[in-house]
Amino acid sequence: MGIFSRISDIVNSNINALLDKAEDPEKMVRLIIQEMEEALVEVRSTSARAIADRKEVERRQGHFAAEAAEWERKAEVAVAKNRDDLARAALAERNRAEEAGVLLQRDLALLEDTLQKLAADITALQAKIKDAKARQSALILRNQAGQARLGARRQLADHTIDDALRRFEDYERKMDDLEGQIESYDLSRRTLADEIADLETSERLDAELSALKTRMAGQVAGTVRTSDKEP
Repeated sequence: MGIFSRISDIVNSNINALLDKAEDPEKMVRLIIQEMEEALVEVRSTSARAIADRKEVERRQGHFAAEAAEWERKAEVAVAKNRDDLARAALAERNRAEEAGVLLQRDLALLEDTLQKLAADITALQAKIKDAKARQSALILRNQAGQARLGARRQLADHTIDDALRRFEDYERKMDDLEGQIESYDLSRRTLADEIADLETSERLDAELSALKTRMAGQVAGTVRTSDKEP
């Protein structure tokens, strides 16, 4: 797979889709970051070679431009000396140097295009790596929280927890029985104050009963007198 094809696949990849399919998203995002960083190193190395090649082409292009100018000067000297044969040969060499320069100009344009693409790939890869690292931190936190919750759920589902709760309930029942026994002893031990309080309560009830009877007797007597007065 070529460098541009591989970089294009990485840059255009959907990290979310990859993580959704992964059994271990945390491991997957580490591999994604590793692959991106390796690709970034490769792109930078390719860029460095392309820059070196561009400098070499520019140097050779300058050499052929200087050579063409020199043959042009020599052709002028030959014409001045009435040596058309030498002038013609000098012009042919000039043309050869210029043609070589034109070919190098094509190579230079290709290198410039390559460097622009590489620069764009570097920018895209750096953005992807930054995004993946941010997701990695979030995934680690989510994984830690999930593991903690899973551990808690497993403990709650463990039979030892149920056994402990049952033992706790048994202990509560024993405490209820003990407190019930204590209260039963308290009920059987009535003090003098309790008995006097009962007498006072009984007297109040007797007085309330007597008042009720008197009121009801008065109501009956009133009813009888009203009936006697009617014609």
